[in-house]
Amino acid sequence: MTTLNDVAKKANVSKMTVSRVINHPEQVTDELKSLVFEAMEELNYRPNVAAKALANNRTQIIKLFILEEMDTTEPYYMNLLTGIAQELDARHYSLQLVTKNNFDIGACDGYIMCGVREKDYEWIGRANKPVVLFGENRHGYDFVDSDNQAGVAMATQYAIDLGYQQVMFIGIDIDELFEKSRETGYLQTMQKNQLPPKIIRFGNHSSGAAQYIKEHWTHFSPNTIFVCSSDRLAIGIERGILEMGGKIPSDFGIIGHDGVFLDQIAFPQLTTVKQAVIEMGGACAKMLMTKIEQNGAAQEKVLFTPELITRGTTRKER
Repeated sequence: MTTLNDVAKKANVSKMTVSRVINHPEQVTDELKSLVFEAMEELNYRPNVAAKALANNRTQIIKLFILEEMDTTEPYYMNLLTGIAQELDARHYSLQLVTKNNFDIGACDGYIMCGVREKDYEWIGRANKPVVLFGENRHGYDFVDSDNQAGVAMATQYAIDLGYQQVMFIGIDIDELFEKSRETGYLQTMQKNQLPPKIIRFGNHSSGAAQYIKEHWTHFSPNTIFVCSSDRLAIGIERGILEMGGKIPSDFGIIGHDGVFLDQIAFPQLTTVKQAVIEMGGACAKMLMTKIEQNGAAQEKVLFTPELITRGTTRKER
């Protein structure tokens, strides 16, 4: 039977290094990990995860709560799941998906929660295992998120620099911190450029945005751009403009937010603020693993800088 010593000899490293690669891969260089993993594969060595879990009084299970209704046509959460699962796989953990706020469904070592709303925090406070949130919050929970304020500020400044005369913000009609941060990014950038802001809010559905454009078409002069809080809203704006005979991007520009799928199926394809969703999922898992190892100690928040992807709904740079 292959042992840890066999793997160490094959990889020409110490037994302690092999143990660290298996149990704490974040503490080891990629080069060392490659050496050890290759040796494990050649020798067909499999760590005894069950024994390790028993010794550490662990279940080797992490639960992911998705507390908002998922749209199965948009792979946002699939990307997030991929990032989380990849990180947990490297640490020999299993992932369980839960769509109801119920802590009583089986044992686990910790929780990752996304789609959290203000009404959920009283329930989250009853958790008796470490918790990491995907999404910024004002309640002191450790979290990973995209830098919403910086992303929209970047999009707004880009719109201004392209020479559009009126820059409108199309927001999501929800009283949540991520939306407030996006609106703050817009407002601060407009103020910095001494331009008058205008914010319109809808539910996060393309139909409402399209209907708004059609009902108020005469209010929009050419040389207007719409900075949107989601790609879903942006698609609605785009549909409304095209149905009314507007020209994109020469007369009307559109910038979305998220960049996980809808931006690519729109026609013209959307310029958008792209979130690093897979990488953020991995960061959630990594933060939770550290929190578990440190017996629930608080971690610092992690904000990912989004990327502006320019496509067919904005003019070429001047």
